Amino acid sequence: MLVNDDHRCCYIGKQSGPCKEAASQGSNYCFWHDRDADKSGDNIRELLEERAHKGTPMEGFCLKGANLDNLDLVCPEGKVYQLINSDLSRCSLVRAHLYRADLSGCNLLKADLTRANLHRTGLIGSNLLGVNFKAARIEHVDFGEAFLQEEKAQQASKQGDELKARELFEEAEEVARNIRKHCEAQGLFHNAGEFFHREMTFHRYRFPCFSWHRIVSKVVDLLSGYGEKPERVVFFSASFIVFCSLFYFFLGIEDGGVRVQYQQSQSGYENFISWLETLYFSVVTFTTLGYGDLTPVGLSRLFAAIEAFIGSFTLALFVVVFVKKMTR
Repeated sequence: MLVNDDHRCCYIGKQSGPCKEAASQGSNYCFWHDRDADKSGDNIRELLEERAHKGTPMEGFCLKGANLDNLDLVCPEGKVYQLINSDLSRCSLVRAHLYRADLSGCNLLKADLTRANLHRTGLIGSNLLGVNFKAARIEHVDFGEAFLQEEKAQQASKQGDELKARELFEEAEEVARNIRKHCEAQGLFHNAGEFFHREMTFHRYRFPCFSWHRIVSKVVDLLSGYGEKPERVVFFSASFIVFCSLFYFFLGIEDGGVRVQYQQSQSGYENFISWLETLYFSVVTFTTLGYGDLTPVGLSRLFAAIEAFIGSFTLALFVVVFVKKMTR
C-alpha cells in the first residue's frame, strides 16, 4: 500500500471532518477512501481491525465487495467502534463480531451477514436492501425510527415527486419484509410483528392519496395495527361505545315506558344519571347482549342497529387479533 507523504487524503467526513491519512500514490485519497484501491486481498480484515484498534475515526471507508468474514469490531475496553457512512455493499461479513459496533449510515446493499453477531449494533440510516441476515443475532439491533428509503421517500413526497416516493416506499417495504422473515425464522415473533406493521404501512403509501385501497388500509391500521395491536381494538370499542351513548342521551331511549334522555329541566346530577343509563344501553347494544330492560325509540333505533353491527364485527376482530398475538 504505497502512500504519498506530500499531501493528505482529500476526504472530509460529515462527523469526523478531514481525513488525516496520507494519500495513496497517484491518488487524492488514502487507501481506505480510495474507491479504486484494491481491497480484495485476504488481509483486508486484519488491516481494518488494526485501524480500528488505533481509535482513529473510521468514516466513509470504501470497502465494496471486500471479504470481511469473522471481522472483529468488538472494543475490549467497552467503548464503541465506529465504521460509519461507509460503503459495505456486497461485503461478506459472515460470522462477523459486531457487538455494539456503530455502522450508522453505511451502504450494506446485498451484504452477507450470515451468523453475524449484531447484538446492539447501530444500523441507523443504513441501506439494508437485500442484506442476508440468516441466523444473525438481530433481536436488539438499533434500526432507527425510520429506514433510509423511508426517509428519502418522505423527502421525495414533500418535493412533489410521487413516482420516486412510491419506488422508495416499495424498497422500504422490501427491507421490512426481509427483516420480518428472518425474525420469524429465529422465533422473534414480537419483533416480526413490529416489522410486519412497518411493511404494511409502506405498502399503503404505495397507493395514491385518497384512493380506496389506501383509505381501507388506513382504517385497518387504525382499528388493529394490521392485526398486531389489539389495544387499538379495545380503544376503538371504548370510544365508539361512549360516542353512541351521547347520541342515545340526546335522542332518548325508554326504560319501562319512561323516557331517558337529556332535559334542561333536570339538574346536572339527574342528567348525569341519565347519561350513565344510556352508556349502559350502549354497552349491551355493542356487545349484542340485549337484556331488554332498555329500548331505543325513534332515531335511536337506527344508531342501535349500526352499533350492534359494528360491535359484533369489532368483538370478532379483537378475538382474532388477541389470539394471533397470544399464540406466538
